[in-house]
Amino acid sequence: MSTKRRFSIVIPIYFNELNIPHTIPRLKRLQDLIPTFDLEFIFVDDGSKDKSLELLLTERENDTRIKVIKLSKNFGSMSAIQAGLQHATGDCVGIISADLQDPPELFEKMIESWEKGNKVVLATRSGRNEGFSQRLFSNSYYYLMRRFALKGYPNGGFDFVLLDKQVVTEINKIGEKNTNIMSLIYWLGYSQDTLSYVRQEREHGKSKWTLSKKVKLFVDSFVSFSYAPIRVMSVVGIFTAILSFLYGLFVIYNALFGSIPLQGWATIIALITFLLGLIMVMLGIIGEYLWRILDESRKRPAFIIDKAYSEGD
Repeated sequence: MSTKRRFSIVIPIYFNELNIPHTIPRLKRLQDLIPTFDLEFIFVDDGSKDKSLELLLTERENDTRIKVIKLSKNFGSMSAIQAGLQHATGDCVGIISADLQDPPELFEKMIESWEKGNKVVLATRSGRNEGFSQRLFSNSYYYLMRRFALKGYPNGGFDFVLLDKQVVTEINKIGEKNTNIMSLIYWLGYSQDTLSYVRQEREHGKSKWTLSKKVKLFVDSFVSFSYAPIRVMSVVGIFTAILSFLYGLFVIYNALFGSIPLQGWATIIALITFLLGLIMVMLGIIGEYLWRILDESRKRPAFIIDKAYSEGD
C-alpha cells in the first residue's frame, strides 16, 4: 500500500467534449511535478448532453486514478463542485475548471504553500485575457463582494483553489444550497495564502457560462453573504416615507393658504407610479430571500448522483 499523501483534484464538467482530450493529459503531467503525492482526479459530469461522459469513461478505463461522478441533470457548477468534494479522499483537494484557462501547473506552488500550514491556497487573477464585457462584469461583481459582502475578498476573485481536507470536511457538513462555494471557502476563515496568475483565453469549445447563470451567482452570493440589499431597502423606505410626509405637509399648507396652485392629477399619478415601482422592487428583493429560505426548508439535496464510477466499478 502506498504511504504517499494523496492530492485530489475536482473538475466540474459541462459540455467539455472539446476540452477533455487536452485537459486530462495536462493534469496527468502533474505527477512529474509533485512525485511525492498520489493523484486522484474527480470529474463531475453536470448533465452534459455531448460526449463528455463517454470520453471520461474511456479515459477511466486506462487510468484508475480517474473517478467519474454523473449527476442526474444539470445542477450548476457549484453543486457539481460540492458533489466532487464529497467524493474526494485526498489530504488536500484542488478545484479547477476543465477549460484550461487556469494553469494546472500552479498546483505545484499551491501544494508548497499548503505544506507550510496554509489550509486554503487561493489562485487569484492578476489579469484576464478575455473580452471587455466579461472583464467588466467580473470586476464589478468582485468589487461589490468586497464592498458589501466579504471584506478583503480578492480583487480578481478566484475559482481555482487548493483546500486542506479539514476545510473540505467543513464544507461537506454545511451542505448549503444556492450559494457560491468560493465565497463560502473564504467565509470559513481558515489560514490563507494567495498566488496570482493571468487567466488565459479559452482555446477549445465555447463557454456555457451564460448571462443568466452569472446573474444567479451574483444574487446567490449577495443573499448568502450580505445583508446590504435588506439594509438598502430599509434606508430607501425611511427616506421615501420622510419625503412623502413632507410633501403631505406641503399639500395641506397650500390647500389652507393657497399660496401655490396645486396641479393635482399629474403630481399624484407621478408619485403613485414612483412609489408602486419602489414597492415592487422591494418585494422582489424580499422574495429572493424568502425563496431561498423556502428552498432550504424543503431539505432537497443540492444535487442528485445518477452513478459514480470509481475504483472497483
